[in-house]
Amino acid sequence: MSRARKSLSDAVMKRFVADPNSTQADQPATTIPLTAIKLPVKRQPRRYFDPEKMAQLVASVKEHGILEPLLVRPLGNDNYELIAGERRLRAAQKVGLTQISIVAREFSDQEALQVALMENLQRDDLNPIEETEAVLELLAIALDTNVEEVKSVVYQVANAKNRGQELKGNVSLQLDKIESCLAELGRFNLESLRSSRLPLLNLPLTILDALREGKLEYTKARTIARMKDEQQRDELLEKSISQNLSLSEIKIRVKESKSDSNPEVTPEQLLVGRMTEITKRLKKSKAWTERKKRDRMIKLLDELERLTRED
Repeated sequence: MSRARKSLSDAVMKRFVADPNSTQADQPATTIPLTAIKLPVKRQPRRYFDPEKMAQLVASVKEHGILEPLLVRPLGNDNYELIAGERRLRAAQKVGLTQISIVAREFSDQEALQVALMENLQRDDLNPIEETEAVLELLAIALDTNVEEVKSVVYQVANAKNRGQELKGNVSLQLDKIESCLAELGRFNLESLRSSRLPLLNLPLTILDALREGKLEYTKARTIARMKDEQQRDELLEKSISQNLSLSEIKIRVKESKSDSNPEVTPEQLLVGRMTEITKRLKKSKAWTERKKRDRMIKLLDELERLTRED
C-alpha cells in the first residue's frame, strides 16, 4: 500500500470507525429506500449473528428505529453498497422498515474492506475466529499482499528466531509493518498470533463452528481438538457446551481418551484428577445452600466412603 493510500485509510479509520455520526459534518445523513442497499459481493468480515442479540436489536429498532446511520458507498443507479452496519440493516428488514438513514462516502474496494474490518473489530461480541481472520486481512492490506503470505511471514520469523538466524531484508521489512499494525490494534502481539491464534484456523470444522457461534472459549476448543477420534471429539464438544465443562475437566477427559494408548496415564491418576476438579467446583458451588442438592451430595459422599473403605 502506498503512503498516500495508507494516510487516507488512517484518516478514514479515525473519522468513520470511532464515531460514524461524525461524518455528518462533511456529508449529512440521508434517507433512502432499504432495497437500495446491497451487501458486498465479496465476503463480509462478520459471518455469525447471535440470535438472542439480534432479537434484542430488532426489539430496539421496533421501539426507537435506527438510531445510527449505516455507512455505505455509492454503486450508481441510486444503489449503495453496505460498508458498516449489517446488524442494523438486518434488524430493519425484520421490522419491515422501508426507509433507512445512511451516510454515503467514496471508497475503493480495499478501503471499503479495511473500514468494514476495523468497524467489526470494535465490537465486543466478535468471536476469536472472526477476530483472528479480520486481523490477518488487515495485516494483508498493510503489506499489500494476501493472508497466506502474512501467515508465511509469521512462521518464517518464528523459525529464524528459534534457529538464531537473521531475517532476510524483505521479511524484516514485512515484520516491522506487522508488529506496527498489531501494536496499533492492541489485540495481541506477534507471538500470541502465531502460537494461540493461527492454530485456531486449523481446528476441525465442528469446533470452528462452535467458536464462530460463541458457544465455546478458544482455550477449550484447542484442548478438545487434541482428541484424535472424531466421534469421541464431537461427543466431548457437545458435553463441553451443554454441561459447561471447565478447562480442567476437558483436559481430564482428553487424557482419559488417551489412556488406552498411553500406559503412563493410569486409571487411578485420571480418577484422582477428576475428584480434585470436582472438589474445587464444590468449594465454589452454591448447591450446598439447597436442601435437596445437599442431601444428595451427602449420600454420594457416603457411597464413595463405603467404596473406598478398606475391607
